Amino acid sequence: MTSGGIRPGNIKRAVAACALLALAMFGGVAFANPQPGQLNMTRGVTTWSGEPYFLNNVALGVCVVIGILVFGAMFIAMFRFRKSRGAVAEKWSHNTTLEIVWTTIPVIILIALAYLATGGLRTFADTTGSEMTVKVTGYQWKWRYDYVEYKGKAIESVGFMSKLDRESDETRQLNSGLDPKNVKVDGYNTYLINVDKPLVVPVGTKIRFVITAGDVIHSWWVPALGWKMDAIPGIVNATWTNINEPGEYRGQCAELCGQDHGFMPIVVKAVPKADFEKWLAEQQAQAKQPEPAAASTAEKPATAQVDAPVSQGHQG
Repeated sequence: MTSGGIRPGNIKRAVAACALLALAMFGGVAFANPQPGQLNMTRGVTTWSGEPYFLNNVALGVCVVIGILVFGAMFIAMFRFRKSRGAVAEKWSHNTTLEIVWTTIPVIILIALAYLATGGLRTFADTTGSEMTVKVTGYQWKWRYDYVEYKGKAIESVGFMSKLDRESDETRQLNSGLDPKNVKVDGYNTYLINVDKPLVVPVGTKIRFVITAGDVIHSWWVPALGWKMDAIPGIVNATWTNINEPGEYRGQCAELCGQDHGFMPIVVKAVPKADFEKWLAEQQAQAKQPEPAAASTAEKPATAQVDAPVSQGHQG
C-alpha cells in the first residue's frame, strides 16, 4: 500500500467522472437543438443569428490562446525548471515592466470583447421597422401565442396555447411501456421536443416578440433564432427575428420553472409569406365564427340560480 502517491484506480475514476460530465454537458446541448455530433453553437437561420455565433467563436479563440500560453508556461516551468534538475528559484519579488504588460493586454482584450458584444446587443434590442408583432406568454408548463399585428394591421382573436404533444406526453409517463425512440415526425425523433400547435410565422419578415409570463419566470429559447429571452411576470421583454429559411425550428424553456420544466418545448414553423397569410386568414375566419349555443337554462327554476353559492376563490 502506497501513501502520498496517485493510485491508478484514482486516475481511472477521475477520467470516468470527466467523461460523464462532458457527456452530460454535450448531451444537454444536443437535446436542446438536436444535431448529430454538435459541439458548438448553431449558426442559426436568421439575419441576426450570425452575431452571437461570431462572438462565441471570437471569445472561444481568445480563451484557447490564453489557455495555451498560460498552461504552456506552467508546464515548461514544472518540467524544465524543476528542483531535481538543479533549478534554483529566483530571488526577485516583482518586475514592474512585466506587471504592466500582463495587466494591459487583458484590459485591451476585455475592451475589444465588450465593444463587439455591445454592438451585438444594440442590434438585438432594436425592434424598429418590425412588420409583425407576436406576444409570447409562459405558463406552467406551456406557452401562449397571441398574434398582435401584421403589416400595420391589428390582428384580433388569433391566439392559442401550445403544449407538449400527446404522443410525447403519453410516452413520458411512468410505466407507460412506450419507447421514446419511436416518437417520430417524418422519421425525425421528436420525443419531448414537439408540440400540439406550433407558432407559425412568415420568412423574410422582421418579427417583434413581446415576451412575458403569467406565473413564474420562464425563458423562451429557440437555438436556430440565435437568442433566448426571459419571460418574467409583470415585465414585458422585447426582441426580434427575421427568419431566412422555411422550416421547423425547435427549442425549450431555458429557465427552471417547476416540476414539468423539461416538458414545455417550443416549435416555430416558418413558412413562405403567401402560405402564412393564407393560414392567418383561415385563423381569423375561424375566430369570427359564432360559438356553439350553450345549453338552455330557460326551463330551470328561477330559484336554482339564487340558491347556488357563489365562490370568489381561485381553484387549483
